[in-house]
Amino acid sequence: MKTTVRSERRHRDGVRGFTLIELLVAIAILAVIAVLSWRGLDQIIRGRQTITNAMEEERVFAQVFDQMRIDARQAASDDESEQAAISIAGGMLQIVRELSLPGTAPRLQVVRYRVSDGRVIRYASPPLGNVGELRAALRGGEGDGWTAVPLMGGVVSISARLYVPKVGWTSQMKDVQKAITENVNNLKVPQLGNAPLPRSVTGVEVSVGARGLARNVTRVFLVGE
Repeated sequence: MKTTVRSERRHRDGVRGFTLIELLVAIAILAVIAVLSWRGLDQIIRGRQTITNAMEEERVFAQVFDQMRIDARQAASDDESEQAAISIAGGMLQIVRELSLPGTAPRLQVVRYRVSDGRVIRYASPPLGNVGELRAALRGGEGDGWTAVPLMGGVVSISARLYVPKVGWTSQMKDVQKAITENVNNLKVPQLGNAPLPRSVTGVEVSVGARGLARNVTRVFLVGE
């Protein structure tokens, strides 16, 4: 009996738990692992958000440039517009375009792109049925009947250059007007009398600067094609 009691006592004495220091070390290790895991998860979340924002910005840029491409492709001729069908002035891009609506005769429309309060806004006149309405739309501002559609925000600037044959890229409207005058004079030559008036502008380069971009985003569009 005594032997059994002593054996059980030695067995109980041999069983030991964790000391306070061991518990503190274990807690510290778990804390370090938790911090590292949180940092890694936070970086993943931030990276995903950055990618999502970049994709959204790219989608918005694509929509803006796609609308500009459509307007440039449907630009009217200079003789239809009675001036340069595409012009730039004071940070504004203006396009006189052809507009075809179901069940109606083809009309003209004046479209303007401006930056207002950090947004690119596309202003569009109502369909113009005669020369008088066209002249009034070209001379005036965006009044009654005009639509204003914000296309994207966070924009710092928008600029454009025009491609004039025999001149190249220019931001000077005097180069465009000179080309129109030359084209009109060429039509007075008997051999070219029945030829259509060539376009003074055959290409448009648009550059948009936005916050968060290291440099501007630039696209080039063909006119009338």
